[in-house]
Amino acid sequence: MKRTIITFAALLFTFAASAFTRQEIKVHSEAMNKDIPVIVILPDGYEAMNALRTVYLLHGYGGNFKDWSTIKKDLQERASQANVIIVCPDGQNSWYWDSPIDPSFKFETYVSKELVEHIDENFRTVKDKKGRAITGLSMGGHGAMWLAIRHNDVFGAGGSMSGGLDIRPFPNEWNMKDRLGEYEKNKELWDKHTVINEIEKLHPEDLAIIIDCGYDDFFYKVNLDTHAKLLEMKIPHDFIIRPGGHDWNYWNNAVDFQLLFFKKFFDRN
Repeated sequence: MKRTIITFAALLFTFAASAFTRQEIKVHSEAMNKDIPVIVILPDGYEAMNALRTVYLLHGYGGNFKDWSTIKKDLQERASQANVIIVCPDGQNSWYWDSPIDPSFKFETYVSKELVEHIDENFRTVKDKKGRAITGLSMGGHGAMWLAIRHNDVFGAGGSMSGGLDIRPFPNEWNMKDRLGEYEKNKELWDKHTVINEIEKLHPEDLAIIIDCGYDDFFYKVNLDTHAKLLEMKIPHDFIIRPGGHDWNYWNNAVDFQLLFFKKFFDRN
């Protein structure tokens, strides 16, 4: 009986620790007048720590806020190794824009302002761009770089994994026309809502950048073009190309490189 009690107590402790380090919350958006679900991953020992850095981790098209914590089985372990809080919001196929044609999609405002403010108010964070990074996969890679460049007063580092960093070669894909209108009739809007055209707004010291994409990815060329544009503008960045496609086998590995990059950025600051 004693042996059974000890085992049961250990299971209860494991469950309690897991529930504490992975929290599912809802964060209200005034801009969209709705509550949006978010997963927050806390490092081991968070309850005894002072202010921590935060990594915002965005999902891809067709995914949701649970993807990263469900599929990346060691995400909490990685958060502990990097000593960071990881925040995974729901992006609802928004491409993380404030849609110029649909006022119900204001995810740029939500992630860069409302969510950041909520996390800073309710968790022990470094409340400065030097303590925040943002990255994501595919649509989330686009979203992370879009938000990092446009809000480099909020985020000190930005990353992308297999990101759609130039959307214009894909005018009929992934519901983008629902957010921006048909490409042929709204080329100016599409030009204004693609990451590669935002690079001209950057100064070399604005943002620490890491971009990662596989050779076999359908976004490979737009990532290569983005790398070339960054070089042309003399913007420092890490650019990683490896064998691999547009899938979780690639992203499961890529996010480890991104978290290491962000940890080094945080340690320098």
